[in-house]
Amino acid sequence: MSDHFDKIKEYISELNYSIVTEDRSSGIFMIENENYGVKNVVLCVADPILIIEQFLFELKDPNEYILKDLLMKNRDIVHGAFCLDSTGEKVIFRDTLQVSTLDLNELESTLNSLALLLTEYSDQLIEYAKH
Repeated sequence: MSDHFDKIKEYISELNYSIVTEDRSSGIFMIENENYGVKNVVLCVADPILIIEQFLFELKDPNEYILKDLLMKNRDIVHGAFCLDSTGEKVIFRDTLQVSTLDLNELESTLNSLALLLTEYSDQLIEYAKH
């Protein structure tokens, strides 16, 4: 795992993201790039995959309309998807990538997808967070 951890760390640096925290023993990074509006993204090296997650908002009063809209928006997201945490109360962006064959472009594509999602869909996400 340490080779994969080092590879991911190098990619994060090459993509101009800041590492907020890292824990080699658990394979976790928290990264950000405020220029892209991306903050507190968690990357977890869990061989054979890399898990990328970004908490978006808490569902205070989940309803069919919000959940249906999020599922429909998943179709437009190039890399990654909306999902719920295990409690069903938090909406997160999540993507998983094969770590052994991961290259810089794949990680960049996921992070760009998240940044684009936050840019183009932010008003709707803010509105959903209010409900």
